[in-house]
Amino acid sequence: MQRNQSFALVALFAALMAVLGLIPKIDLPLGVPITLQTLGVMLAGCLLGPRRAFQALLLFMVAVAIGLPLLSGGRGGFGVFMTPAAGYLVAWPIGAFVTGLVMHTLPSGSPRQIALSAFVASALGGLLVIHASGVVGLMGIAGMSLTQALIGTSAFVPGDLIKCVLTAVVCHTVARGLPDWQFGKRNT
Repeated sequence: MQRNQSFALVALFAALMAVLGLIPKIDLPLGVPITLQTLGVMLAGCLLGPRRAFQALLLFMVAVAIGLPLLSGGRGGFGVFMTPAAGYLVAWPIGAFVTGLVMHTLPSGSPRQIALSAFVASALGGLLVIHASGVVGLMGIAGMSLTQALIGTSAFVPGDLIKCVLTAVVCHTVARGLPDWQFGKRNT
């Protein structure tokens, strides 16, 4: 892939994360909102590959850290990394990387195989990795016990499984419309 095209895809997915942040959040009592931005993490991993997905999410997180209000609800600044949501946020680049890595290793022949691979990759990277880090964040920042943190993060799982399905549908559609797209293999 050409260098300019790689830069464009990284910037495009960082921008997609910002657009997904425009959709209103749903606040939960544990201090972590429900947003659509994890869908962007999953899509980046499946469509860009591990390295470019990591770069896109890292670019987005740097923009948030310097104060741009790109998180759902118009949040931004370094202070968001000191909230109960911090464990989830810092896992986004890692989750995108793992999603891309899993997508890279799974079969990607037919659109149906691609959709199934995208679901599995999203569930492992975009759900499992992010929730594991989220639990650690809830324990460390919010002072929850492991049990409380696991119960708290379980509220996100049904919605995140729907995001995994949406990622699979998008990847299936891209596979049908752009049969030469290399899922999870974009400059690994």
